[in-house]
Amino acid sequence: MLAQTTIATPDVDVAILLPMLFMGVGGLLILTMTSVKKDLPAWFITGWTLAACTGAVISAISLWGRYTDEGPSSTIANSVGFDGFSIFLTIVIALAVIMASLLAHTYLIREQLEGVELHVLLLLSGTGGLIMAFANDLIVFFLGLETLSLAVYILAAMHRRRFESQEAGMKYFVLGAFSSTFLLYGIALIYGATGTTNLVEIKTFLDTQALVQDGLLLGGLALMIVGLAFKVGAVPFHSWTPDVYEGAPTPVVAYMASGVKAAGFAGLLRILSTGFQAVVDDWVPAMEVIAALTLLIGSITAIVQTDVKRMLAYSSISHAGFILLGVLAASERGTAAALFYLASYTFLVAGTFGVLTVLGGEGDNNFSFDAFKGLGKRKPLLSFAFMVFLLAQAGVPLTSGFFAKFGVIAAAVDAENYWVAIVAMIAAVIGAYLYIRILISMFLEDGDDDAEVLAIPRSIGVVIAAAVVVTVLFGIFPGILDGFAQDALAQLTASGS
Repeated sequence: MLAQTTIATPDVDVAILLPMLFMGVGGLLILTMTSVKKDLPAWFITGWTLAACTGAVISAISLWGRYTDEGPSSTIANSVGFDGFSIFLTIVIALAVIMASLLAHTYLIREQLEGVELHVLLLLSGTGGLIMAFANDLIVFFLGLETLSLAVYILAAMHRRRFESQEAGMKYFVLGAFSSTFLLYGIALIYGATGTTNLVEIKTFLDTQALVQDGLLLGGLALMIVGLAFKVGAVPFHSWTPDVYEGAPTPVVAYMASGVKAAGFAGLLRILSTGFQAVVDDWVPAMEVIAALTLLIGSITAIVQTDVKRMLAYSSISHAGFILLGVLAASERGTAAALFYLASYTFLVAGTFGVLTVLGGEGDNNFSFDAFKGLGKRKPLLSFAFMVFLLAQAGVPLTSGFFAKFGVIAAAVDAENYWVAIVAMIAAVIGAYLYIRILISMFLEDGDDDAEVLAIPRSIGVVIAAAVVVTVLFGIFPGILDGFAQDALAQLTASGS
C-alpha cells in the first residue's frame, strides 16, 4: 500500500484576519447583491460600506485588548502579524474609507455616476491597505499593495465624462505599474541576500550576521524605497501626484491623500524602521535627501499654482515630507510621531476635500481662486471649517496639525537629523503663505454676487463637522491620540504561527 502523505498547513487565527475579512468580503458581497438586484438604492450601498468598515474598526479594537493582554502575535506561517501598529493603522484606513464613502454619496448622484462600483473599489482598496499594515512578509505586503493600487487606478478614472479623470487614471496606472516593478525586483534582491522574504527572519538574519558583501541587500533596499516613495508621493517620485489629484473625482482624492498615504507609510515604517533596523546607517542618508526634497519642492511648487485642488496636491507632497521625518528617525518616538501625523492628517484632508467637493459644483472642476472669493460672506460656516483645516495644515497652535508637525520635527532632532529638521521648519513657513493666500481670497476679497448658492449635502456636512471636531479636539488635548500612538509600536513576532 502507498504511504499516506500528510500536507502541513499553517494554522489560521481568524481573529487577526477579521478586519480584512470585514472589508474585503463586504465589498464582494455588495458586488454580488448588485448582480442580482440592479437598482440598489444609494443609501443602502453607502450604509453597507459604512457597516463593513465599522466591523473592521470594532474587530481592530477587540484586537487591541488582546494586544495589551498578550502582546503581538502572527498567523499563517508568520506571514501576517498583528501589533499595536497594525491595529492603529487599521482604524485610520477604515475611517478614511468611511469618510470617502460619505463624500461620494451625493457626489455620485450629482455627477450622474450612480452605482456600486466606487464603494466596492474603496472597500477592496482599503482591504489591500490593511494587508499592507498586517504584513510580516514582503510577498504578502506586495499582494496587499497591488490590491490597493489596482482599485485606486480605476477610482482615479471613475468620472466617465471628464477627460482629466481618464488621463489621471491612465497616468497613475502606467507610473504605478513602473514603481511596482522596482518594488518587486527589490524584494527579489532582498531574498537573494538573506534567503527569505519574511520580515521576522530578515531582522534575525541582519541582527546575527555580518555581511561582508552587502551590495545585493543594499540594491534591493534601494529599489524597495523607490517603489514605496512613489506610493506616498515623495520627491523625486511625485510627478503623478498633481495631475492625478487634479483629474480624479474629489472624494477619491480625499481617500488617496489619507488611506492610500497611510498604507504606504505603513510599509515604510514597518519595513525600514523595524525589519531593516540593523542597517539603519545605510538607508537613513538616502531618506534624509528624499525627505528634504519632498518638503521643499512640495511647498515651493504649491505657492505658484492657480488651481486650489492642484495646490493642495503639492501641499500633500510636502506633508509626506513631514511624515518622512518620523520614518528616518528610525526610533519609537519617530514611529509614534508619524502615526499621530497620519491619523490627524486623515481627518484634515477628508474635511478639506469635503469642502472642495461642495465647491467643485457639477462637473467637479470649479477650483480656481475665483470660486473662493467672498466665500466667507456666502457660506460662513463652511468657510470657518475650511479655515480650521488650512490653519491646521499650516501647523497653527491649538490644532492637531501643530502637534503633528512638532512631533515629527522633535523626533528628527532627537535622532540628530538636524539639517532635515531645519528644512522642515523652512517648509512650514513657506506652506503657511500658501494657506494664507486661500484665506485672503475667502474673507478679504469680494466674490461674484450672482454666484450659485451652495448647498451642503448632509453626508458631506457630517464629514466636515467630524473633521473640525477631531482637528480642534486633538489640538487642545493631543495626549488622547498621542497616548495610542505611543503604544502602537511596530513589533515583529514569530509567535502563534
